[in-house]
Amino acid sequence: MASNKEIAKQVIEAVGGEENIQSIAHCATRLRVMVHDREKVDVETLEEIEKVKGAFYNSGQYQIIFGTGTVNQIYQAVTEQGVEGSSKSEMKEEAAKQGTAFQRAIRTFGDVFVPIIPVLVATGLFMGLRGLLLQEAFLEFFGLTPDTVPENIVLFTQVLTDTAFIFLPALVAWSTFRVFGGTPVIGLVLGLMLVSPSLPNAWAVAEGSESPIYFLDFIPIVGYQGSVLPAFFAGLVGAKLEKWCRKRIPDALDLILTPFIVLLVMIALSLFVLGPILHIAEDGIFQTMLFLLELPFGLSGLLIGLFHQVIVITGVHHIFNFLEIQLFENLGYNPFNPVITGAIAAQGGAALAVAVKTSSNKVKAIAFPSSISAFLGITEPAIFGVNLRYMKPFIMGLIGGGVSGFLASIFNLQATGLAITVIPGSLLYLNEQIFGYLLVNIVAIAIAFVLTYMFGFNDKMLEKK
Repeated sequence: MASNKEIAKQVIEAVGGEENIQSIAHCATRLRVMVHDREKVDVETLEEIEKVKGAFYNSGQYQIIFGTGTVNQIYQAVTEQGVEGSSKSEMKEEAAKQGTAFQRAIRTFGDVFVPIIPVLVATGLFMGLRGLLLQEAFLEFFGLTPDTVPENIVLFTQVLTDTAFIFLPALVAWSTFRVFGGTPVIGLVLGLMLVSPSLPNAWAVAEGSESPIYFLDFIPIVGYQGSVLPAFFAGLVGAKLEKWCRKRIPDALDLILTPFIVLLVMIALSLFVLGPILHIAEDGIFQTMLFLLELPFGLSGLLIGLFHQVIVITGVHHIFNFLEIQLFENLGYNPFNPVITGAIAAQGGAALAVAVKTSSNKVKAIAFPSSISAFLGITEPAIFGVNLRYMKPFIMGLIGGGVSGFLASIFNLQATGLAITVIPGSLLYLNEQIFGYLLVNIVAIAIAFVLTYMFGFNDKMLEKK
């Protein structure tokens, strides 16, 4: 078995030598290398290095999958060879300059929403548990009915399930300010202003129990509870305005004037211009997504399940975070999650078939843990480390995803949250849907496994590769 030092030398050589490395960093599982000349990188040699579970180019970087723990050791060994490391923030700045304008925009969208996702996941789990605890069958064990549950208990569950979405604009504005170089607390206050109780509540206006305030008799002014785009663009413009102010306002006055100007200008701009326009755009995106999800005969699930993992390869799948948030906020449930969970599970099933069928210990060592990772909702190791290498397993996984998405649409599954899938995702279906959800995932894994085992992989592919 090669030492980490030897592996580090092989990695440096495979990416074109030390002189071709622009910068290097690592995350939880991957070594991220930016190079001067992509043509000098020998990807095939890179993938054959011991402990490497896959390598691919994305977001302006070569991402070499080593796995948790191992990647820290390899990174240290590489830097000990004289290669200068970069922080992830520095690498982000470098990577942000690469790729198409669309890819850069989606990356930025991802940078804004990824830090928010954990609290939205927790909120979804709270909703799932609340649905379970307040079911009639469950309450009967305690001699209760939904009408006899103490009001204080119901109120406590509402605090857990409603808070994150009531103040979602504050979270989005805070994160957007952070990403675009503004002061996050100014973004937080700006976002809170958008949901101020002094404004007509957006949900009450939608229900007809309140009316908007009209400015100049034609601009509707409402709160933006649950909205995303108005808060995002308010944060983007606000962060730019703050940086502009800080360059021009004397240091002695900066502490007082900059927050004052930014908040005054941005709340006026948000309520009178950005909010009304972007609310219409947001509603248009929502209606378009709803149209796709409501296609008849399970067609929506078939198409989304079939192509979801193809979009993951392109690296622009972060846009789905925004779409899921918008769907969940408007509908009170998430119809997108159940049609993609099978697509994720299926890639794990395909990788598992490769692991079982191959006689190569190296491939087994990559494929088994990669399949487990997919069953926990993370498909990149399975896709880039196994399935996409031999192509056919990836295609069989797509077929499994399409069939499972079709079933999810036919069953009309509705998640109580977002952002977690497959095994962890079962927590979003702790009600009468749980058996349908489990069936969708089992079908996805079974189809992908059987097709890959029978038609999608054999050891001759190792030689051809």
